[in-house]
Amino acid sequence: TAIPASQCSAGNIQCCNTVEEAKSTKSTLLLGLLGVVLSNLDVLIGADCSPITAIGIGGTSCSLQAVCCENSSFNGLIALGCVPINLSL
Repeated sequence: TAIPASQCSAGNIQCCNTVEEAKSTKSTLLLGLLGVVLSNLDVLIGADCSPITAIGIGGTSCSLQAVCCENSSFNGLIALGCVPINLSL
């Protein structure tokens, strides 16, 4: 279920090419290659992400998947603990 973008701090809003469960085959492979160990695999991760910084300003869009992520410190490769957001709310 998507949350309004206003419920996510601006630095954590990402536009990701793909969003999958951390326990999926692709996700576990990617996490392993990056040396990332998660204690909880029941979270969503985003892959190939870029930050969205202008929430609330006209013209903000994401043609892929807009998500609010807890940890996006992997230079856009992945973002961890993601929740889908609705940019129009």
